[in-house]
Amino acid sequence: MDGYLAALGGVAQAMAATAPAISMLAIFALIFGGIYLWVKRGERQKAALMLVLAVVIFANVVIWTL
Repeated sequence: MDGYLAALGGVAQAMAATAPAISMLAIFALIFGGIYLWVKRGERQKAALMLVLAVVIFANVVIWTL
């Protein structure tokens, strides 16, 4: 990963370093929002979609950090 980041420019390098962190914040928000929708409002379909999206974004973060 260091060789990849070194080949990028300054702004692109900063974005590549911060994208996984921002994505992890989005994952936590999606998980808590999905649980809230499921438990408090009973909206199972929207909650399930939010939880699936959290899994997809997590898979992307894992791929980015390999």
